[in-house]
Amino acid sequence: MKALKQWEAEPPHDCPLCPRLVAFRQANRDAHPDWFNGPVPSFGSEKAHLLIVGLAPGLQGANRTGRPFTGDYAGDLLYSTLIEFGFAKGSYAARPDDGLTLVDAMITNAVRCVPPQNKPTPLEARTCLPFFSARIAALPRLKAVLALGRIAHDSVLVERQVKRTQAAFAHQASHDIGGGVRLFDSYHCSRYNTNTGRLTTEMFHAVFRDIRAFLDKA
Repeated sequence: MKALKQWEAEPPHDCPLCPRLVAFRQANRDAHPDWFNGPVPSFGSEKAHLLIVGLAPGLQGANRTGRPFTGDYAGDLLYSTLIEFGFAKGSYAARPDDGLTLVDAMITNAVRCVPPQNKPTPLEARTCLPFFSARIAALPRLKAVLALGRIAHDSVLVERQVKRTQAAFAHQASHDIGGGVRLFDSYHCSRYNTNTGRLTTEMFHAVFRDIRAFLDKA
């Protein structure tokens, strides 16, 4: 494999940096050789004003399909909402060749490889941070970041060198994180959160109304 350049926005398919994630990736390749089974690349426009940040790929979602939030319930809610608010066009069919495209938006994950039990360790998040930083740096028109969940929120703060005490996570909160960029928070659009009522469709839409209003004024 070529020498790894941590400043690249997208890690290579065989990124070796996190031993536990590498081992889990290989186990999934052995069990499901037809799955993507690698660091999931960001999806969307390099000219985006909005960057949506998840925690990590889902095992049977993005890790299987190779596109963020594609193939699991979280993607159903996220992509329907993006279409509703003009950040996507086409039809979402839970597969990467469905023809759906993003409009003025990009989706990425703070940790690019699927972790066991959907829980990356703090070390794995720190190890993947250079790719996340490079992804943000490669978006020259960025104005808004949406963090889906507290860990994604914290990863954004670490990348921007903002203290947690200056930008506490809360659903529908927003924070100035410097450089003309505003951070918006939402509970993660997971099936667990929606089934328990922690996040409703209306609550999720409320965050996107805030983002759309902010970008329309920016």
